[in-house]
Amino acid sequence: MKNNLKKYLYTASVLFLFQNNSAQVFSDFSYKGNDKIYTENPLKEDEFYSPILQGCYPDPSITRKGNDYYLVNSSFAMFPGVPIFHSNDLVNWKQIGHVLDRPSQLKVGKAGFSEGIYAPDIKYNKFNDTFYMITTQIASGIGNMVVKTKDPKQGWSEVQKLNFDGIDPSIFFDDDGKAYIVHNDAPPKGTEQYSGHRVIKIWEYDLEKDQVVAGSDKIIVNGGVDISQKPIWIEGPHLYKKDGKYFLMCAEGGTGGNHSEVIFMADSPKGPFVPAGNNPILTQRNFPKDRKDKVDWAGHADLVETPDGKYYGVFLAIRPNEKNRVTTGRETFILPVDWSGTYPVFQNGLVPMKPKLKMPNGVKNQTNNKEFFPNGNFTFNDDLKKSRLDYRWIAMRGPRESFISSTKNGIKINPFSTNIKAKAPVSALFHRQQHATSETTVSLDFKPKSEKDLAGITCYQSENFNYVFGITKKDKDFYIVLERTEKGNSTIISSEKISLSKNIQLQVSVVADDYQFNYSLDGKNFKNLGGKVSGDILSTDVAGGFTGSLIGLYATSDNDIKL
Repeated sequence: MKNNLKKYLYTASVLFLFQNNSAQVFSDFSYKGNDKIYTENPLKEDEFYSPILQGCYPDPSITRKGNDYYLVNSSFAMFPGVPIFHSNDLVNWKQIGHVLDRPSQLKVGKAGFSEGIYAPDIKYNKFNDTFYMITTQIASGIGNMVVKTKDPKQGWSEVQKLNFDGIDPSIFFDDDGKAYIVHNDAPPKGTEQYSGHRVIKIWEYDLEKDQVVAGSDKIIVNGGVDISQKPIWIEGPHLYKKDGKYFLMCAEGGTGGNHSEVIFMADSPKGPFVPAGNNPILTQRNFPKDRKDKVDWAGHADLVETPDGKYYGVFLAIRPNEKNRVTTGRETFILPVDWSGTYPVFQNGLVPMKPKLKMPNGVKNQTNNKEFFPNGNFTFNDDLKKSRLDYRWIAMRGPRESFISSTKNGIKINPFSTNIKAKAPVSALFHRQQHATSETTVSLDFKPKSEKDLAGITCYQSENFNYVFGITKKDKDFYIVLERTEKGNSTIISSEKISLSKNIQLQVSVVADDYQFNYSLDGKNFKNLGGKVSGDILSTDVAGGFTGSLIGLYATSDNDIKL
């Protein structure tokens, strides 16, 4: 009886909240990418584009069961967390959901945008027919953790907290059924030699208890390939076995301009590990800065073997815009890997990368098919009237379902009393910016009731770096306003009084580093507000962090823009 009463009171309070807030309905969303790199490099029938996942899909990890490949990415404070993709051929990918899709698994409500979920690793264990996803959750005291499933398409277990420090854990299943975890950690207390000095540790892993074996930890790499050169940030380790030898592959050099991938070999999973003489095996550093179709920051890789014994590697890299700024974030790239010698080498991973790759034998490129994740220049249209949202739509720090409801006219956002600058859940649906040149348009049905109400679009790099382009009210009049927030300090770029007799169309047009915010009151003719504004604050270069820019459908009942 008490439980039923609690449910009733909760439902009633939610309905009261929704009914008494100024709700806004978004519909007819359109995102169009038009990058020069794709128009100048059209695909032939036997080619496909890399990156395979455009926009903010960093830190890829990959595994295979039979003919099924699964790939995951970091998600930081995005909710749901850890997007997961499936493919049968490494070219055509389909998002099948998120690994961490419940509040019980993902506790990032107070996390900064570049906190939360770091560097997930996915692996299949053939001995118990189970998939494992292991990661670091920089939030709520969780730290390193693991979830598992028999079928990635059917959801994942609750979180098991793991008893060790550091970041970037990866799990390895040996031929004898034993399991190990490798990860990045600080050097033992008092032994740090320089800033960025890190170590790679290994632990034995108890598959019955889903926990590391206490006291089994051992440092297997100190500093990096050559500690005398003071290498920084040895991290993102993965352990493999081939021809009876153990190979440890790690990122080195930090996740910026000196990023690289290096490899070590040993006779035992616990070492001693000897670095390859030809390290690094993947990097885009030390090339001319003004090279055409620039790809940079390549590293943080993972390998997978195909059923016919070939190897491919997925990794992160960035493609800066014409101002050499990174707004789209770290993307997921792929390259074939030559492992005919002792050590694996990424093919063409040590020369300036090209935008196109040759198709694996027998594969047909279907990335322009709506069933698969799009690639190249594409348009994503969503009328926002379906009962189930596309997996591309994400929220920040909390579930989408807490502030949206479906209607026949579109998605209704029931605003939170937090605004976009809050380090808290915000009532905004986000889509990643996936091109340097793009145009985003959405229709909004909204009449604010007070100055505290605002709805529109946000271009969001973090809570401290963003643009807000929306509708609010002053006295009895409606206004459209453009606000820029840099380092948490906000400035109104422009505002205009408008009439709101029907839906308004809002548009963001991006050309490299230039952003323009436009609106239409008749659905045909668009008017610019604020002129061209700089995308600098939407870049990693200025805002810092590890993410890319997001485009959000945003509403708040805590508007702090004062006209």
